[in-house]
Amino acid sequence: MRARVLYATLTGNNEDVADVIIAEFERLGVQTIKEDISDVEALDLNPTTQDILVTVVYTFDLGTLADEAIDFYEDLPDVDLEGVIYGVAGSGDVYYGKDYGTAVDILEKQFSKTAGIHGASGVKVNLRPDAKATDELQKFTQALVQKASNN
Repeated sequence: MRARVLYATLTGNNEDVADVIIAEFERLGVQTIKEDISDVEALDLNPTTQDILVTVVYTFDLGTLADEAIDFYEDLPDVDLEGVIYGVAGSGDVYYGKDYGTAVDILEKQFSKTAGIHGASGVKVNLRPDAKATDELQKFTQALVQKASNN
């Protein structure tokens, strides 16, 4: 089984989130590739190159998507992800109230326009992964692997 984890980060928090997910994938025996989302063209994604696709994005400026992820976001509905299990996680700051972690919701909605298979509910992390968030991210990753195993 192969997973691809794409992340966007300014402060390093989301790379920390991605690293928790990757560590759990590796613990479960899943071959994993980690890439900065700004280096990936969504239109170049091929459903045969990964079984699981995870995006880890931060919420910016009162509930908007990270600038690094906008091109990926805009192209996503035109990507063939048939059979690929997808999941979204990301960091935010609870200080922003109703705008907390909305990038996760935005990307999940966009992924729903593809032929991909929603593998697990998105995970929102307040700033950096603490023990509780790490546990949630590990369960998220396990759910993705379970869904891919059953697919």
